[in-house]
This record gives sequence, C-alpha cells and structure tokens, in this order.
Amino acid sequence: MTIMSDKVRLDKWLWAARFYKTRGLAVDEIEKGRVQVNDQPAKPAREVRLGDRIAVRREAVTITVMVMGLSQVRGPAPVARQLYEETPESLAAREQMAEQRRLAPEPAHSLDTGRPTKRDRRDLERWRRSH
Repeated sequence: MTIMSDKVRLDKWLWAARFYKTRGLAVDEIEKGRVQVNDQPAKPAREVRLGDRIAVRREAVTITVMVMGLSQVRGPAPVARQLYEETPESLAAREQMAEQRRLAPEPAHSLDTGRPTKRDRRDLERWRRSH
C-alpha cells in the first residue's frame, strides 16, 4: 500500500493515515491551525517526508507522531497505523487526559431534579393560569 515516493502532500497523508475521514476535513483542520509539521504551522499542500514530526490537535489532546511511511492511498487501518509512530510524550499525555475524564464527576449527578414530569408540568400550568 505504501507508495515509494520521498514526499506526499500533508492533507493526503493525514487522510491515508486515517486521522481524518476525508481529505476535505483534513484541509479544514490544517487551515484552522490544528496541524503542525516540525513545530511549524502547515498548509495542506506542504510536503511530508519520512522522519517529520506532525502534531494533530483534536479536542483537548494533541497527538504527536513521527512519519514512518508515506502513502497517497487510504488503506485498511492496520496498514495506516504503520505510516506513523506516536511519540512517548504524546501517549503519556493522552493517557493522562483519559484518566482525568474517567475520574471527572458525571455532570448529571450535580442536578438535583431533572426535567419536570407530566404531572409537574400540569401543576405548573395550573399555577400560571391562576396567577
């Protein structure tokens, strides 16, 4: 699946490596500044080479990977996973964020009462009419 080329467009590589579902989404995220190559802002047509360091910001986590292979075609996930290697710092940060989310209190538990029941709504409507 890997094409023997020494460079590939950034948007194509991100799509082929399955960071984004479509090239259009990859282009949008790159233009929003959520993707950096070698710690520099990138453009969709920037050429990616072996050994480049790519940082992709998704939600609250930044995934940093080293380019290990180049491809212009999207293949199965196991093949796409061979195109990059996540840095140990990035893995540790992602695990820490996952742990924080797991330990965070459930937002619904802070609510004492939920949505009014049908009976509550009828009582409220009766009260409004009387006042």
